Amino acid sequence: MRKLVSFTISLLVLSFVIACEEGVEHTAPAIYDRDSASMMTTWGVNTLISDSGVMRYRIVTEKWEVNTVKNPSRWIFEKGLFLEQFDETFHIEAYIQCDTAYYYDQQRLWYLKSRVRVRTKDGLRFSSEELYWDQMRHEMYSNKFSHLITPQREMQGSYFRSDEHMTRYLVSNSKGSFVKSDVENEGDSIISAPDSVKAAKRPQTTSKRKRINTTQ
Repeated sequence: MRKLVSFTISLLVLSFVIACEEGVEHTAPAIYDRDSASMMTTWGVNTLISDSGVMRYRIVTEKWEVNTVKNPSRWIFEKGLFLEQFDETFHIEAYIQCDTAYYYDQQRLWYLKSRVRVRTKDGLRFSSEELYWDQMRHEMYSNKFSHLITPQREMQGSYFRSDEHMTRYLVSNSKGSFVKSDVENEGDSIISAPDSVKAAKRPQTTSKRKRINTTQ
């Protein structure tokens, strides 16, 4: 009997020693690629942004994220954006606002979407559901329905392109009311430079733009 008890105790001790030697490795779930994490997140932003050493913009937003790991790297404004654009003398040239915005810093490209509104110092008003602002090419464009109102005319169409100051612009497949000189010849697009100058008729071509992948 004593031998049986001793043998049983020995087995228990041996099992305990083996279990301790093998151990159980407790692992946590895999960490996702840090591509999903922003290096900076700031709330309640009201700040000035310089361009080539000159103050050119004021940014007002509820939330500003900077992600340099995503490809391409970007600034993210998912809570809306209000932007003031200044000239060289720090006078306001335009107001821009939208529900969501992305700035691709390496390409110097803004992508604004959802209730995009622009108003310039000359009284021009623009609205659309998207607007690209290419600061490298110094131009703006949209591939969605756009509505443009100036003191002299009103236009709307499915494609919009202009210089970044919105003094020369083009609206294709357009409709609306125009100055008589603008529509002396029939066509689907009008170029203005600026409102006080007669519009020029462009050839009937299909406008195409090379677009960056903005899948969020």
